[in-house]
Amino acid sequence: MCVDFIDLNKVCPKDFYPLPKIERLVDSSAGYTMMSFLDAFSGYHQIQIVEQDDKHISFITDHGTFCYTVLPFDLKNTGATYQRMINTIFRRQTGCNMEAYVDDLLIKSQSGVDHLEVLRETLETYRAHNIRLNPSKSIFGAAYRKFLGHMVSARGIEVNPKTIKAILDLDPPRIITNIQKLNGRITALSRFISKMGG
Repeated sequence: MCVDFIDLNKVCPKDFYPLPKIERLVDSSAGYTMMSFLDAFSGYHQIQIVEQDDKHISFITDHGTFCYTVLPFDLKNTGATYQRMINTIFRRQTGCNMEAYVDDLLIKSQSGVDHLEVLRETLETYRAHNIRLNPSKSIFGAAYRKFLGHMVSARGIEVNPKTIKAILDLDPPRIITNIQKLNGRITALSRFISKMGG
């Protein structure tokens, strides 16, 4: 079933809580020998809706009227709300031994001993706030992995091979929209191309 929140999103004031800059997060994630990548199980659905607000996100079916009790994905401010929650509960770790972009969390350290301690603190924080992780999407103790579209490791930042493959697999551009598509994909690689990134 799909619920259309277009009208609600039009009248709902925008939450201007800032999302972190992806480039800064990626830059500060490189150079670490040990990393873990955590994924919350249905992340947004773990945020409870305040009871008096659930009537605003109700929906009708053949079986009756129902209200969401957890935050649905399609609301205008869902991303900002989730980012605020993550920044609040992990305020001691974010920017130090953790980077977080909405539901993408990276734990970083220089040694296995440090990593276990940071991971323990992180998992205890998740437990204290009743947030469940998705073990099938979480990776522990990696040395090299994709984070926010870039490959990060102790050596630094590298382009994601899938991004290069997507460019190589493009048909030669014949119309303006194809040229724009190619330009957009190449621009995404600008930090890796000498004299292009400025």
